[in-house]
Amino acid sequence: MSVRKNNNELFKMILRMAFIGTLVVANVLFTMVTHRHLWSQKDVLDKRIASSIVEKTVTAKRGTIYDRNHTVIAQQSKAYTIVAYLDSGVVDANGNPNYVKNIESTAKKLKSVLGDEVDEKTLIKIMKSAKKAGKSQTELGAGTKRIKKSAMKEIKKLKIDGIGFIDAVSRYYPATPYSSNLVGFAAFDEDTQSIEGKMGLELSLNELLKGKNGSEQYQQTVDGSKLPGTTKVIEQAKNGNDVVLTLDSSLQSTVESQLQATMENENAKSAWCIVMEVETGKVLAWASYPTFDQNEHKEIPSYQDAISTSTYEPGSVMKPFTYAIAMDTNVYPYNQTFSSYQFWYNYDPNTAKISRVAIGTKTPYPYIADALDEDFGTITFDQGLAFSSNVGICELLANYVNYSQYCDYLDKFGFFQKVNTPYVAQSLGVKNVGLPTDYLSTGFGQASSITVLQLCQAYTSIFNDGTMMRPYVIDSIVDSDTKQTVKKYKKKAVGTPISSQSAKEVQELMSHVTDEGASGHRFKMDGIDLLMKTGTAQIYNENLGKYDPAYHTSSVMAAAPANDPKVMVYYGLVSTNITSYSAEPFKKIMRDTLQTYGVSSTPTTQTQDTYEKWESYSMPSLVNHTIDYAHEKMKDKKVHFEVIGDGTSVVGQYPDANITINSNDRIFVLTNGSKITMPNMTGWTRKDITVFWQLTGIGIKTSGYGKVTSQNVEEGTTISTDTKIEVTLEGNPQLDRVD
Repeated sequence: MSVRKNNNELFKMILRMAFIGTLVVANVLFTMVTHRHLWSQKDVLDKRIASSIVEKTVTAKRGTIYDRNHTVIAQQSKAYTIVAYLDSGVVDANGNPNYVKNIESTAKKLKSVLGDEVDEKTLIKIMKSAKKAGKSQTELGAGTKRIKKSAMKEIKKLKIDGIGFIDAVSRYYPATPYSSNLVGFAAFDEDTQSIEGKMGLELSLNELLKGKNGSEQYQQTVDGSKLPGTTKVIEQAKNGNDVVLTLDSSLQSTVESQLQATMENENAKSAWCIVMEVETGKVLAWASYPTFDQNEHKEIPSYQDAISTSTYEPGSVMKPFTYAIAMDTNVYPYNQTFSSYQFWYNYDPNTAKISRVAIGTKTPYPYIADALDEDFGTITFDQGLAFSSNVGICELLANYVNYSQYCDYLDKFGFFQKVNTPYVAQSLGVKNVGLPTDYLSTGFGQASSITVLQLCQAYTSIFNDGTMMRPYVIDSIVDSDTKQTVKKYKKKAVGTPISSQSAKEVQELMSHVTDEGASGHRFKMDGIDLLMKTGTAQIYNENLGKYDPAYHTSSVMAAAPANDPKVMVYYGLVSTNITSYSAEPFKKIMRDTLQTYGVSSTPTTQTQDTYEKWESYSMPSLVNHTIDYAHEKMKDKKVHFEVIGDGTSVVGQYPDANITINSNDRIFVLTNGSKITMPNMTGWTRKDITVFWQLTGIGIKTSGYGKVTSQNVEEGTTISTDTKIEVTLEGNPQLDRVD
């Protein structure tokens, strides 16, 4: 039985082999007779069919970079490389000749589409050299590789004989410039024959983004196309990972546009802005100017990122840290005063003591003054921060703060050290506190250099009640094929340099920087209570060997809402416009940040509802309309609507029509009535009082700063221009000077 079975199996095998052999012979005979492959139906005499087997690298697809909402920031896109067919035997799909007949004419037509990207003479030289060498086809060099689809279509319209296209790939940035120095760019590398990161995150994340190439074999036709049915995969390509950033594209767009306006309007050399979540360190926007087009990247103004790799002397934004150190070491002189005009001093090397001396006393050290040599008189140290007094910092460092403790705290705050922000290139800066002048100057942001990133990390400890958070820009690494998260980045506390109590005390002082008369008053925003510190700093000019007499660094650090900081914005520029640069770019960025994240400030004193969600509107035209019409137009707007007078129609309004208004703004209309009654002004600002005064002509005497806490005329009382109205505002009445 077993022998018979084996014979049967052998017989079947012989039949199968005979059948296969018959098919092979039939294919050969068919091909000999018809000149066509049996399976592919290709003409074996077709001159486009090459006789060689091609082994080709299969390039892995580079991963996509997304923002936090999965909006594309950078992606691989299809491109086209131009090829010129030079062999007169090459025909198109219809069998018509398809080769370059007139090299000069072909070069001219390509130039008409590609413009400055190509040189006409070079195109002619390449084609003539290739033809002389007997090549059937050639690529045409720089400017003709990886062109955009739009250019390819324009060339096709010209119907140039002998010009074809090979599919290629390129890197595309849909919203460029998009944090160009941080994100960087990637470009096709001729050596590796793949897209490689050249700068920024594209470079530092290159190995994660690029994937692993594979390889394949196939038979190739003369025109470069694959012969169907001949492809064999040797090694499968592994596509690169996707990267999801913490950036928000909507907010990033605002920052980009506002920095562009800053560069143009302020004649700035550079500008920057970073927006972060206080409690997590998550970066929501990051931009450094001057910037560049990531799709072209032909001219890159600077490879230095103003936020992470450029070092600078930050100026007065360093002062809150000196205050924090004094408070945390229990030496802060609460309620004490000092003379704010010019700090003349001497130093005793035996006792390591800095002593203030009389103005005009000759010492080896230059005296230190406040900005523009301002004299604020005798003020408290609390007022010293609001006024941004350099002299106040010198008093703290010379008479209260211990030198060694001060240096230790600078280290605790993370200055002059690498911030552990994954994949972001960084510089360290220099701690320069060895000489008395440098020690004092470091306290108000000169002499020592840091990075913006270090400053922002340190400020989280103040805004986050003592806990310092690491800034980070990468949310996650994701497998582009499976969509599974490979690595997730989360918030990370990196220290508690100061106590919660010290942080809250500094917050309280910073909340008064926007009070009227204080250094940050022009950055105040109606309806938003901010924690703020402004800064102006000199810039050392290496070519001059001294501080630059014209250019300065100006910046604003702020967090909101003041009573529970959620977001922080640091905006800065380098320009010759030191004291009068526009506050609007900062305000626009802060406004959009709060709107994006649905947070707003809660005023210290409230008599009306405070709308937590930030919204913006266009002020309607109400003049010459009825008061009922005005109420109807304003009813869906989250603002405080104040009606003045008992009339039936509107004769005046604030603000004017078409002006942008925001949640919690106070809106006024004046009616045609003869009777005006005293409103409840509790919570009003000086601006609100001024508007009321301008609309009614009724003068109001004010004392203090901040918001109204009391009034001498009872609500509902009939008032006129003869009524003596007095109101008290919350705040310090001595804050009446400008830094």
